[in-house]
Amino acid sequence: MAKKKSSPKRSSSNKMRVGIDLGTSRSAISASNGAREWVASYVGWPKDFISEKVLGKPVLFGKEALDNRLSVELVRPLEHGVIKEGISRDEEAVQELVGHLLELVGALESQEIYAVVGVPAESLRANKLAIKRAVQDYVDSLMVVSEPFAAAYGRGLLNNAIVIDIGAGTTDFCIMHGAMPTDEDQRTIVTAGDYIDQQLYHMLKDKYPESDFNINMVRNFKEAHSYVGTVKGKIEVEIPVAGRIMLHDITEEMGRACESVLPAIIENTMELIAKFDPEYQEIVRENIVLAGGGSQIRGLAKYIENVLSEDGPTKVSVVDDPVYASADGALALAQDMPEEYWEDLLKE
Repeated sequence: MAKKKSSPKRSSSNKMRVGIDLGTSRSAISASNGAREWVASYVGWPKDFISEKVLGKPVLFGKEALDNRLSVELVRPLEHGVIKEGISRDEEAVQELVGHLLELVGALESQEIYAVVGVPAESLRANKLAIKRAVQDYVDSLMVVSEPFAAAYGRGLLNNAIVIDIGAGTTDFCIMHGAMPTDEDQRTIVTAGDYIDQQLYHMLKDKYPESDFNINMVRNFKEAHSYVGTVKGKIEVEIPVAGRIMLHDITEEMGRACESVLPAIIENTMELIAKFDPEYQEIVRENIVLAGGGSQIRGLAKYIENVLSEDGPTKVSVVDDPVYASADGALALAQDMPEEYWEDLLKE
């Protein structure tokens, strides 16, 4: 999608409303025309004229960028949940990513774009201005919210609930108590999917020092086989050793790596429950929802539920569609949002 130019407002009948989830690992968009798309949160620029000739594109996104990482300057702009301060390439990558997502859902330059953008909670606090700069060339009116709040809104969890969004770079928590959440109602920790990847990588290096694998392969192992608690049978994966493919048993290491994030998640959840008025804590305990890619770890919801149930009846559920839950919620928010809540990016 070509960049917009600052111009007078277009006809109100030519509006598109979109919800965008700018995640560390995946970014997704849901649009009012019914289109939904997602892409891995990687952006790559060809390194030199040879790369430009080979790739045939000025910029690559998602899996295509990752698959060609030897030929591109690869950027993962929200690697730790925030746009790294002072690194303009990260901000430029977010800008390119937003433009690409809008193009994927068929947004037109002539349309007036109202966008609700969901980001990790820490990014909302630290990078709201940078995000605004990154999207202002494509979007006319904007609201930036946290990913767990967007997921909560889409599910109708507006009161007496906690949403835990377990992403790649961060795990984000949001308290819902019948009003727009404040900074105090949201928190971020960095024990999330990437942390699991690092733990698993080092465990496998210790166990199989002669085997040849990288962090991207380990991430794929996790996405296919992650679990907490118990698992039936062995988890075996193919890894080359001296150029020969061999089966490796990673069952124990997978469980230990995935469970490494649990203490921090449970501790923060208990602290947030304690912040509610005692009269409502029992209700909140039975209204805890997991979102984000990490919510798909086998046994995770039940494990957390069992631990928290030691202090009282608890119910932990998982969103139906973790890829689009925040984007769909952001779109619902964009469709319901009163005009006075929007930030007009075309105003001087």
